[in-house]
Amino acid sequence: MLSVSEALESILKEFQPVEAESVPLELSSGRVLAEDIAAGHPLPLFDNSSVDGFALLAGDASPGRALRVVDDLRAGDVGRKTLRSGECARIMTGAALPPGADAVIMVEDTDFNERAPGSRAPERVTLNKAIEPGENVRRRGMDVQAGETLLRAGSRLRAQDAGLLAMLGIGRAPVRRKPRLALLSSGNELLPPGAPPEPGRVWDANSTVLGSLAEEAGMQLIRLGVAADDEADVRARLERAVQAQADVIVSSAGVSVGAFDFVKTVIEQQGELDFWKVDMRPGKPLAFGRYRSIPFFGLPGNPVSAFIGFEVFVRPALDKLSGAPFEPRPRRRARLLEEVRSDGRESYLRAIAGVERGELVVCLTGHQGSGNLLSLVQSNALLILPSGVKSVPAHSEVDIWTLS
Repeated sequence: MLSVSEALESILKEFQPVEAESVPLELSSGRVLAEDIAAGHPLPLFDNSSVDGFALLAGDASPGRALRVVDDLRAGDVGRKTLRSGECARIMTGAALPPGADAVIMVEDTDFNERAPGSRAPERVTLNKAIEPGENVRRRGMDVQAGETLLRAGSRLRAQDAGLLAMLGIGRAPVRRKPRLALLSSGNELLPPGAPPEPGRVWDANSTVLGSLAEEAGMQLIRLGVAADDEADVRARLERAVQAQADVIVSSAGVSVGAFDFVKTVIEQQGELDFWKVDMRPGKPLAFGRYRSIPFFGLPGNPVSAFIGFEVFVRPALDKLSGAPFEPRPRRRARLLEEVRSDGRESYLRAIAGVERGELVVCLTGHQGSGNLLSLVQSNALLILPSGVKSVPAHSEVDIWTLS
């Protein structure tokens, strides 16, 4: 059997990032940057006040000193007068510091108590304390210097990243386009969720689970639906993926050696398909190949196996397709609260992780049958046992992936 790392390495060789595009900033969240972003301007753009108060010359600030108020500045205003000794300007948070000023005293540190909206600035104000030059001033460029590289190509844009681009006046982001993932389920036994029950048939969970995971990974989803156990129907649905210019196809079930598994037959007629037995639990059977030059994943039909297969193999491939650099998923160490047994394959077991007395601990959610989706719902982690390990005693340290 292939090891998990060998299988993943072979898969990742088949993927390259999709092309770049420019999108409005409001549509950029979650997208992967196609190029580095450097600041075209400093931040802040100009010296400004960090408080509501009075801009002045710090040398004038002493307890009991009265100053003449010669200007009144809101955020967005530009000072009309250069301040001289003995003068100040009322100023609001974010307003540009007027010429001549080198500090701001908070309104709370003066005798001016009219703070209601619309209140007029006083003619004179008396100070209650001394302040230093630069006090309560956000200096031009103190956060970001013009030309400084702020975001790197390959990073996935978060809300705060998009906000920084907005602060720099950038209205469009250079990102990789959303890769198109075509999703297929197969089997006469499958009913759409919400349909009335029928003897011998089950509701299709994989389309929902895998579709949600694909969208979470930033894919543009092409739903091919559920293919009947019929060669013509399978071919017609896969051709829809070609017509929609899919970048990758993901199928659950239908690629084994059963008499009615026609996905395998159709893929091999128009491409190639490798069947791998991967040294892992759950999800040992994995198919990977190409349909008319489109990379194809054939995941197991059991819901938990399909989920694990997606997380271990498909998600890293989608990250690379999106332009994000491959980084192994971080593992954390946790203390095992119970003895755990497996069959010697590299195991990804549904588990609950928590903190006890400041220590990360973990236990299984229950039986690990690959059809037991409830145990996956109840878990917040996957407990990982290395290949060759069949038993781990309680209180041992183990690796986990956190799911939330």
